[in-house]
Amino acid sequence: MTRPTVTIIDYGLGNIKSVQQAFEHIGAQVNLSSCPEEIKSAQYLVLPGVGAFKQGMSALIQLELIPAIKEYAQSGKPLMGICLGMQMLLDKSFEHGEHEGLGLISGTVKAIDRHSPNGELIRKIPHIGWNAISPASKWQKSILAPIEQGSFFYFVHSFRAEVANTEHLLATCEYEGLTIPAAIKHNNVIGLQFHPEKSAVDGLAILNTFINQ
Repeated sequence: MTRPTVTIIDYGLGNIKSVQQAFEHIGAQVNLSSCPEEIKSAQYLVLPGVGAFKQGMSALIQLELIPAIKEYAQSGKPLMGICLGMQMLLDKSFEHGEHEGLGLISGTVKAIDRHSPNGELIRKIPHIGWNAISPASKWQKSILAPIEQGSFFYFVHSFRAEVANTEHLLATCEYEGLTIPAAIKHNNVIGLQFHPEKSAVDGLAILNTFINQ
């Protein structure tokens, strides 16, 4: 039986090796690529990322990868964004200015507010560590199908997504009184704010579902 092949976009930002090792652990072949033609023809495509939104989008522009990613997304084949990669799936970010995203899921990226409405300091930034996720909509037929409500995943981020359509919100987590989108989905495009490659058995289960849907 031919193993599924996952193409991970290599644009200079992100913990690509750990994502690669996670997919290889569950039996996938992995192709690291910054080639537009390879991205367009990928079987499964992953956009990882750690760092700032502006730098991430600038790298995709410099490598001329944005048209290829959009063409792939329109093909209907599975596309996953992880952490910064998830945020870049949205329309724009307000991280250190206003910057255009890929526009594959309608929404914006804004800073996690560290203050309560009365101005008190209540949250540590970044949101880092293990946190439980809960369904924002039914996830039985989604990439989260093997996961029980309340399972814990590993987060590291200072900005959060805000989707324009609540139907695109798949799961959330609570961080010191603030609801944060943990997973989003629109058709074949999926975004995970947490790092499945760092989230032990449940994270691997999600990656396994991604390549076996």
